[in-house]
Amino acid sequence: MVDHLANTEINSQRIAAVESCFGASGQPLALPGRVLLGEGVLTKECRKKAKPRIFFLFNDILVYGSIVLSKRKYRSQHIIPLEEVTLEPLPETLEAKNRWMIKTAKKSFVVSAASTTERQEWISHIEECVRRQLLATGRQPTTEHAAPWIPDKATDICMRCTQTRFSALTRRHHCRKCGFVVCAECSRERFLLPRLSPKPLRVCSLCYRELSAQKRMEEAKERCRDSPGQPARLGGTVSGASSGDDDDSDEDREGSGDGDWPSQVEFYTSGVSWSAFHS
Repeated sequence: MVDHLANTEINSQRIAAVESCFGASGQPLALPGRVLLGEGVLTKECRKKAKPRIFFLFNDILVYGSIVLSKRKYRSQHIIPLEEVTLEPLPETLEAKNRWMIKTAKKSFVVSAASTTERQEWISHIEECVRRQLLATGRQPTTEHAAPWIPDKATDICMRCTQTRFSALTRRHHCRKCGFVVCAECSRERFLLPRLSPKPLRVCSLCYRELSAQKRMEEAKERCRDSPGQPARLGGTVSGASSGDDDDSDEDREGSGDGDWPSQVEFYTSGVSWSAFHS
């Protein structure tokens, strides 16, 4: 189907129509061999609330954006290379159905379809395109993914210290490493996460300790390679740093050691239809 449509006039017209809807704010989408396979509206779980988003599946990229005027104007275009995508179906709950997670190294988020059939069509078509793209590029599937941000409405208290209650004056923050909703006091630190940004990003107290310990261990290994025969010198806070260290503050231990809050994976585990593929 892809080979049949590539470089055809009808495919060029469809891609041009998508570009026109995004206007000057969007990136050009027409490339030799690129085929628009399907489109539809999915509900994306955003930080504040779930919102409808338009999605376009090409043979090599997934494009989505905000809907200003249906089929006429879209904005906030996002382009995701399919070789970076991993999908994770999520279980059904009474309040959330037909969901799955789109995971990449830079961003992960949850979407839902209007029906079980539509969800399965989206998942099967995307996974087939990912498989073909990996085969074409010779790349291996991505194994490291960004944590999805837990929605603000999921908690009224900080998910680390479990003491601070959010209000109009006490705002929520998100750890860029684990995606937890945390207070300002529990997210004072910044850490460089090269996959996400060239600048240091906000991380929670637990992730900061773990990332710092990992960095020191890597630096110690590097020194050993540079100076063979010399014993590695590790600081006392490095060799065994984890969420259960004895030097943890009471605040951090209360929020991270008792298991009150699950990991981001466990958190997500706890009338528009897919447009027909071109025949």
